[in-house]
Amino acid sequence: MKRARIIYNPSSGREMVKRDMLNILNVYEQAGYETSTFATTPTPLSAQKEATRAAEAGFDLIVAAGGDGTINEVVNGIAPLKKRPKMAIIPAGTTNDYARALKVSRDDPLEAAKVILKNQTIKMDIGKIQAFLPGENGEAGEKKPVRYFMNIAALGTLSELTYAVPSAMKSLYGYLAYLVKGAELLTRLKPVSAKVSFDDGEYEGDISMIFLALTNSVAGFETIVPDAKLDDGKFTLLIVKKSNLWQIAQLVSQVLKGGAHIKNPNLIYKKTSKVRIDPLNGDPIKVNLDGEYGGDAPMTFDNLKQHIEFVANIEAMGTDDTTDKIKEQFVEQVEKLEAKGGHHDLPEEPAEQADK
Repeated sequence: MKRARIIYNPSSGREMVKRDMLNILNVYEQAGYETSTFATTPTPLSAQKEATRAAEAGFDLIVAAGGDGTINEVVNGIAPLKKRPKMAIIPAGTTNDYARALKVSRDDPLEAAKVILKNQTIKMDIGKIQAFLPGENGEAGEKKPVRYFMNIAALGTLSELTYAVPSAMKSLYGYLAYLVKGAELLTRLKPVSAKVSFDDGEYEGDISMIFLALTNSVAGFETIVPDAKLDDGKFTLLIVKKSNLWQIAQLVSQVLKGGAHIKNPNLIYKKTSKVRIDPLNGDPIKVNLDGEYGGDAPMTFDNLKQHIEFVANIEAMGTDDTTDKIKEQFVEQVEKLEAKGGHHDLPEEPAEQADK
């Protein structure tokens, strides 16, 4: 009989997964899996270590139940292995970007578990990161341990968003907490100087933000990367050149209008299998991996094509479930900031941007 191991965060999602666990176990038993559980602990990398142990013990399926951080740990536990079990997810976090991409229920853990009964899977691309210690003359030095991510790597001021929102605020206000904090951070954008190398070129200059996406679900929206493919071996690279608040607000508006931002002259939009990011002028560049702090550049990113097979709701893929309410809330927050006196940051018309 096939075996499944559910690795769950007992404190995430207001303990909804924990409350539904007996019914969830029954679902996987119905699907033909002898199923057991592991509750994560405060010990660092608890989920990652258990995922590695379960995979090496021959489990056929590992279920990550929790937020995107828990899913990231499980991915890091099995991605380095030659023989990798299938994965399923039961979301119980705040934004649940990966569940949105796989079209798994984000509100009901039991319904999320039932996707296994559809017997549908997709082999997903995974990102591999190699960070380096800074060398004596600014070049990359000694290698750091390899890490992996399944959804997004982000660099720049807004990449600090998820670890800038206090845990208590996330629990109380959910996604609205990110909207409020994101709008606040728009007023504090500080560009960094970097060199970004990709498959067919490079960009060197002052940068406001960098996104490196594996799916179309970024920060709760499915229109930031409207043409994302989950299994083509390519990242979607977005480089936002040095921009003021007016220009960032314009980009956000274009995103919410269905993806018109990809034609914006302040944005570089590329498909690439590899990326290298090197800081210039001593600028520190923090990297956010799947919503958590993931170290500092210099870094290289490699796309591992179809590296892990995930249980997914294939028949529902390709639909955009970004709600009008969420869009309206974000726009409302930006408008409030402008009304409070952010106008000194807003030129009457866009400033000219020159590439270096």
